[in-house]
Amino acid sequence: MSLKPIDTLLVANRGEIACRVMRTAKAMGIQTVAVHSAIDAGARHVREADLAVNLGGAKPADSYLRIDALIDAAKASGAQAIHPGYGFLSENAGFARAIETAGLIFLGPPASAIDAMGSKSAAKALMEAAGVPLVPGYHGEAQNVETFRAAAEQIGYPVLLKAAAGGGGKGMKVVERESELAEALASAQREAQSSFGDSRMLVEKYVLKPRHVEIQVFADSHGNCLYLNERDCSIQRRHQKVVEEAPAPGLSAELRRAMGEAAVKAAQAIGYVGAGTVEFLLDERGDFFFMEMNTRLQVEHPVTELITGLDLVAWQIRVARGETLPISQEQVPLMGHAIEVRLYAEDPDNDFLPATGTLALYREADVGPGRRVDSGVSEGDEVSPFYDPMLGKLIAWGENREEARLRLLAMLKETCVGGVKTNLAFLQRVLAHPAFAAAELDTGFIPRHEAQLLPPVIELPEEFWQLAAEAFVQSEAPLQRHDDYHSPWTHNNGLRLGLPAEIDLHLSCNGSHRKVRTNNSACLNGDWLTCRSELARDHGIASKLAPTEVARRLRAIRQGNTLYLHYAGELHTVTRFDPIAAVDASHQQHGGLTAPMNGSIVRVLVGAGQQVEAGTALVVLEAMKMEHSIRAPKSGTVKALYCREGEMVSEGAVLVELEEASA
Repeated sequence: MSLKPIDTLLVANRGEIACRVMRTAKAMGIQTVAVHSAIDAGARHVREADLAVNLGGAKPADSYLRIDALIDAAKASGAQAIHPGYGFLSENAGFARAIETAGLIFLGPPASAIDAMGSKSAAKALMEAAGVPLVPGYHGEAQNVETFRAAAEQIGYPVLLKAAAGGGGKGMKVVERESELAEALASAQREAQSSFGDSRMLVEKYVLKPRHVEIQVFADSHGNCLYLNERDCSIQRRHQKVVEEAPAPGLSAELRRAMGEAAVKAAQAIGYVGAGTVEFLLDERGDFFFMEMNTRLQVEHPVTELITGLDLVAWQIRVARGETLPISQEQVPLMGHAIEVRLYAEDPDNDFLPATGTLALYREADVGPGRRVDSGVSEGDEVSPFYDPMLGKLIAWGENREEARLRLLAMLKETCVGGVKTNLAFLQRVLAHPAFAAAELDTGFIPRHEAQLLPPVIELPEEFWQLAAEAFVQSEAPLQRHDDYHSPWTHNNGLRLGLPAEIDLHLSCNGSHRKVRTNNSACLNGDWLTCRSELARDHGIASKLAPTEVARRLRAIRQGNTLYLHYAGELHTVTRFDPIAAVDASHQQHGGLTAPMNGSIVRVLVGAGQQVEAGTALVVLEAMKMEHSIRAPKSGTVKALYCREGEMVSEGAVLVELEEASA
């Protein structure tokens, strides 16, 4: 049997998945080709590739979604094959056909399989015919609001609108009542069109308290197909996965086999080839319902790799060459437990809205046995509003679930990100929560434990300000004179003859300002601040043997006039300011509604002089492939508009000025 040659591989994607695919390709001796938009010219995946091709543009439609440009890039670079990653065109049958027509190799399933399973509607119809249980819903061709209204009435609210051609939470809306349907459908269709180039939707019953369990399948072109165990992906926010683990806690061997065999049957029914994932909803009784099949590699594939010891990207390349699967179903390993978290640039305290900006600080956890980091950014990179806000993934493996959980918690504590808001502290709270430790998992986990996972912002204690001041002082350049090291004026330690050494600093953090006088209560060594405090009496330590002090080490990283201090489980950004030069910005406020993030205005729904009720959608902003509605906080009259459709706006920019209705 002659194999298809692949010595040069183009990755039609960006970010961490592009870097991850290139890592395996290089290990196999394959040359890598990156593609990039105009604003991604300096991105990490471009820096790590052997060759790079500029697609131009900024928005996905002008760059990563251009099929003709991607194929031209492959031909120009000498690539025989294209890996689609996930998202973008990874589940686009037209892309797969265009690659085949161009005489290139697609590292994915046949276009016919994408047609069958890439559309959620078609997949559900196929599974229904095969006798696989489905969640009640409508998956038809008619896409008008009246059809969806009738279907929702028959199904019963709440219902879930989903994009037929994609996943990742894009084009997905929960609708609680009939009055919300039209607006939610229009928004979901726009998101789907923007993310996948296809606005078709389906609607299904919103199942309460389900678990999201998926089966990794793999098939070759010789009729062999197997499943590589399962993953639990129940911890989700905004319909996107946040934490994934393998194997699924509490799943019996019998249920694993039943779900795995159903997934293989589905793949074989459509002549599937390559890596794919069949997703199920699993209820408390152990009944499972087919959701969809993702005809690509999943974001969470590393947990499967860690419990099997397999490299799924290497398998993709070998299967695309024409090789057979190297093992049988009986030989699939299941070793220990693995957990993955997704590190996002987003603001958990503001409904997880995406965040943009420059990664002024980016330090990853150490990798090694049982520790893995897949990322697509480096310190100094720009997080733009045009793409998914995921920075990377942290994955830990252990002999058992608790070992993996504790190891991953340690990795999160080692990770430092500054310059943009992230979900880092939120992820730590999820993994540390007793319910997660007890594997009490379902898709309502985050809302149910919201009080603990998203606690209110509290005022920082005096200890924090004192430690920040000490770190600032001790991180200053130590030498003021180079001609006499022993001079008392050599060190800027606040020496005062006959008086305690003290320095006053004006610090700012999280919008709070404080004047702090240092007292030399801590010691800075590199990026670590050691502080001492009295040992509490209730720690259960024998008082005669216990020391009177306990020393703590805190991460303290100084960059210019900014200090990043890890305190009480969070990395805080502290800056010094001149109180004389500081300007009160309150007089600059326009009293209007502002943009919560950088983004593009896709809809302006009101006009100047229009009267609106509280909750009325005024402007729709798109950022990172998701739509966000700016709504009237109160009844009133639109006094002025400061934006127009198609315009890019910055975070904090005033969009609408609203005049409150008179009492």
